[in-house]
Amino acid sequence: MSFIVNNKLTIIGVIVGAICGYGYFYFIGCASGTCAITSKPMNSTLYGALMGGLLFNMFKKKKVKKR
Repeated sequence: MSFIVNNKLTIIGVIVGAICGYGYFYFIGCASGTCAITSKPMNSTLYGALMGGLLFNMFKKKKVKKR
């Protein structure tokens, strides 16, 4: 449970990124099927989840240990 509490911003970013990645596949996609990321919904969803997690993780505050 503490893992979820400590990484809630990153988890939210993964969920938002996955939704956006699938949305990109659905609305824009790749007509020819030769695009590496957008040719399949699984690829674009996973790529979006990865990018969303990385983006939201940038805004996570670092904990400073006091001596």
